[in-house]
Amino acid sequence: MTRYSGPLLTREIGAALLAARDSSASTWTGSLDLGRSSDEVQLFADDWEYRGTRYPYPEKLKERTIYWWDGDEFATVSRYAGKLIKLVPTEWDVPTFEIDGIKMLPSAKESPLDDARRKVALIQPTGKTVLDTCGGLGYFAACCLDAGVARMQSFEKNEDVLWLRTINPWSPDPDAPASGGRLHLAHGDVSTAILQLPDASFDAALHDPPRFGIAGELYSQAFYDELARVLRRGGRLFHYTGSPNKLTSGRDVPREVQKRLEKAGFKAELALDGVLAIKR
Repeated sequence: MTRYSGPLLTREIGAALLAARDSSASTWTGSLDLGRSSDEVQLFADDWEYRGTRYPYPEKLKERTIYWWDGDEFATVSRYAGKLIKLVPTEWDVPTFEIDGIKMLPSAKESPLDDARRKVALIQPTGKTVLDTCGGLGYFAACCLDAGVARMQSFEKNEDVLWLRTINPWSPDPDAPASGGRLHLAHGDVSTAILQLPDASFDAALHDPPRFGIAGELYSQAFYDELARVLRRGGRLFHYTGSPNKLTSGRDVPREVQKRLEKAGFKAELALDGVLAIKR
């Protein structure tokens, strides 16, 4: 998919542009790529210019929403195909995303990217070949690239999430020079794709599946057996589980995952908001 390179607006950025125009300023300086960089734009009475292209001033923008220029108007960065998938701003600049209003990445206490970085550190990716089972917005991949991963194979089942990645400037681009050909991103369901991966072909793995109620197959003994098969002896795995409320769910998902991973041939322990496992 082609990467988007136009401006991204939030309610706060839109208000800042309008305030600068209304104060008779001829320019405004700020970030139009969610904090990745800062640009100076030229302000005119009816429109403004960003990187050589003129855009109309936005209409009223909503909170907790990111807008992109779709060629005709500033539209929300969201898609609906049975479920509403939406890129959502955070106070940390780095966005999260939601599916039907359910936030898919932690962002209450720190940036989703910093959260990913702590988890990635557990598998020690430098110089390794890493399997990324559920790529999402690609923050695990970004952290692995920064840490010097040798090669990373990432799968993402949802085509709309892959589209969000082309809009989100914080999602790594597999084709960018900075990736150095080390990131391989495939549109596919890892629960079936893993069956085609060779034995002992990865040094480490990151597994960040949707909730158990949505993707139970990714918590199954059969899938954990496959993870053990494709990892080399001593290979490290971080499995995100979150912290489901045992009082309402009646289940201790992290402990269930730990037991299944041990049955698959891992030494496993609870770590952060998931399970860290090492292939025996």
